Amino acid sequence: MPELRKDPIIGRWVIIATDRAKRPNDFKIESADMAEVTPCPFCAGNEHMTPPEIRSIRKESTEANKPGWDVRVVPNEAPVLHIEGDLNKRPHGIYDMMNGIGANEVIIETPNHIEHMSSLTSEQIAKILTAYKERIVDLEGDKRFKYVLIFKNHKPAAGASKIRHCRSQLIALPACPKSVKGELAGARKYFEYKDRCVFCDIVSQEIEDKKRLILDIDGFVAISPFAARFPFETWILPKKHSADFTSINEDSIRELGKVLKEVLLRMNKLLSDPPYNYIIHTAPYRRPKEGYWGTIDADYHWHIEIIPRLTRVAGFEWGTGFYINPTPPEEAAKFLRETKV
Repeated sequence: MPELRKDPIIGRWVIIATDRAKRPNDFKIESADMAEVTPCPFCAGNEHMTPPEIRSIRKESTEANKPGWDVRVVPNEAPVLHIEGDLNKRPHGIYDMMNGIGANEVIIETPNHIEHMSSLTSEQIAKILTAYKERIVDLEGDKRFKYVLIFKNHKPAAGASKIRHCRSQLIALPACPKSVKGELAGARKYFEYKDRCVFCDIVSQEIEDKKRLILDIDGFVAISPFAARFPFETWILPKKHSADFTSINEDSIRELGKVLKEVLLRMNKLLSDPPYNYIIHTAPYRRPKEGYWGTIDADYHWHIEIIPRLTRVAGFEWGTGFYINPTPPEEAAKFLRETKV
């Protein structure tokens, strides 16, 4: 059983993945051009090679765990956290820990053997986004979970495996991640001072200023953030205020599918198919308790962060928490804005 251990100094939770215990000689640096795994367990017709599906978006009159699906969600065969069991929060001397309880699911984004999400149609991407929404809503019913993170690792340099099939992951956590807590705290402080959402103000300023604006399509903007940590880091935000990704409607999902595809196409062309990660930051599940603030619906704003893996985080960054970005966000936005696809 994995464990979650809390750093007593800064309050960061760490997953000690005992199921994945490795000896020193197990840590090997693998080549970025690793041979692909075949046959692919995520292709249509190979449903027997994965655990039974949790959810799928499929054609009518087709059976679960059979071909006929467009998007398929299955448990991760090597989960970071386990779905079964109790949290058993407990002290260990001055430390706090609990059992590694959570959910780890794989969202298979297409039945076809396609590596790049940008190669999918915007309609297919909208179906993927719908699956994200449905899984977050469903997992809210499990009171052990406080937060669900949706993320994608594209290419081995960004944490992907040897299987070159378009997919993303979901991890439901029994604690809110520290990075999200930092955003929540900052958004609340800004709201208390100005009675406005900081993300809404960012959207308004970037649309007016245009220097860091990449796309402004329908209800969404794509920007290079003012204090971008990494070269060509891109955020996608809804122009209309919303704290929860799960509040998105069908029309907005279709619009978001177009924007996400366009951004990934431009990155792919401009940066020669870079490895990247993207994450969806949304508000945590609201289960009120003493001291819990009640303004999240007003002060927080969900968004997608896309981070091309073009530089490495080294000693200075780890030691200080500062980032060194060699490409000003204004230049990155200009390059992406002018890229034709």
